[in-house]
Amino acid sequence: MKEAARFSRAPQRVTARTLVALGIGLLLTANTADRLNGQEAPLTGFEAYVRGGIQDWEVPGLAVVVVKDGEVAFSQGFGVRTLGEPSEVTSETLFAIGSTTKAMTAAAIGMLVDEGLVNWDDPVTKHLPWFQLYDPYATREVTVRDLLTHRAGLGNADFLWYERDTDPAEILKLVRLVEPAYSLRSGFIYQNIMYAAAGAVVAQVSGIPWAEFIQTRILNPLGMAGAVPTAETLHQQPDVAMPHYKIDGVVTQIENASVDAVASAGSIWSGVDDMSKWIRFLLADGKTANGEELLGSETVAELFTPQSIVGNAGFYPTAQLTNPHWTTYGLGWFQADYRGRAVDFHTGSIDGMVAIVGLIRDENLGICVLANLDHAELRHALMYRVFDLFDDSPPRDWSAELLELYAGFAEAAVERRAQVEAERVEGTTPSLPLDDYVGFYTDVLHGDVTVSMNESGLRLHYGPGLQGPLSHWNHDTFRVEWDAAWRGTSFIAFGLNREGVVERLEMNGTRFSKEAESPERN
Repeated sequence: MKEAARFSRAPQRVTARTLVALGIGLLLTANTADRLNGQEAPLTGFEAYVRGGIQDWEVPGLAVVVVKDGEVAFSQGFGVRTLGEPSEVTSETLFAIGSTTKAMTAAAIGMLVDEGLVNWDDPVTKHLPWFQLYDPYATREVTVRDLLTHRAGLGNADFLWYERDTDPAEILKLVRLVEPAYSLRSGFIYQNIMYAAAGAVVAQVSGIPWAEFIQTRILNPLGMAGAVPTAETLHQQPDVAMPHYKIDGVVTQIENASVDAVASAGSIWSGVDDMSKWIRFLLADGKTANGEELLGSETVAELFTPQSIVGNAGFYPTAQLTNPHWTTYGLGWFQADYRGRAVDFHTGSIDGMVAIVGLIRDENLGICVLANLDHAELRHALMYRVFDLFDDSPPRDWSAELLELYAGFAEAAVERRAQVEAERVEGTTPSLPLDDYVGFYTDVLHGDVTVSMNESGLRLHYGPGLQGPLSHWNHDTFRVEWDAAWRGTSFIAFGLNREGVVERLEMNGTRFSKEAESPERN
């Protein structure tokens, strides 16, 4: 697929930069300059549209930036950092950018490619000799490129790190125990662990940790002074948004979920002002605002070259409305056509936080939306709205259309939960006294589960963020309601041996064997 020649549909206009160059000491936005020329700005009315969308989606706080032809055409914060508090969101407020971090990890690898230290198609074991997958053939053949394209055969293995105490180095060593979901390069399943491996490649080859590489080679040169590569220093930052989730229909502040265990897959925090510099860098073929080349133009082109075909199951539900003819994945970027235009984009989703970065590179147009409500798909609506405003076609009300689409998903989820309740067998009791279910359960891959007893009954502990009380469901199955209510519930089925003694529990399809003694025995 050849890269189309770039062009701009925007009219020629007097920009703020031009006015400053002429010695006119005015702080003018690009939109102001358009009005001086007697032209209607493409983004006229966009602010009001954002405000309406925030109200409809009940988003506490949001920030958005639009970059066109190397200029910031729009940058603004809306709402509050924390619901119920007066702290306003600005264009500098830090949000979790989530998996849009992946594009920076891919760019970091690209820098090492430019330096001749890495090739895209190097075997991973050339740089990480200890790295193993379940299949010896895959271990031998998997490449650096495979790590970045979700085609290495690994299914979603977030259980290795999500809300657990597993050491980052141990996570990558445990991958050898994860059975493949498909053979190498024969499919596409989005996951985070292989990006963690890509971060390990960056660290090994460069000689510095991934976070330090991102800070010194990307954030600092681009002037992204407020952005931080991990959540480790968030407590020191003065302007940080807090995450929110709809619990029982009510928007509620929740706890931050750190992604630092797989940092190179999604740990960066930034404001939209800083993200505009990242967008401008990508649209400028790897050059900073002062012309310094951080990435070669051929390497930038490689980042956006389609690498994997993405089927309907692996793409976004928004495709039901955009109806793309093709959907692919580059190196850290989802890709699709929209109204005859090639779009590169990626979302980020961490508990209570959302992000999206979208580019139409042929038109030197980019947008970033950051918000602090879990899966607020207003992010997609604003991206497509901006794309429409810079096109000749009438803009659609994406916010309303996506609200309707996702309301249908929510209704289907309610129906599924009702079906589960209807299938519950009434009138049963546990086979044993509750004390007999207490114990320490373990699985070499999935880790440890502890079941304890307190004055309220049984309680389950599976990592720092996955704890909660157990209530009897039917027979020897219990339901755990996680203390972190936004994580929902899970079913725990206990298994007895022939002597009627508990020997295992099953959770989310994994069997944990009960140990005779607690780990404290050592």
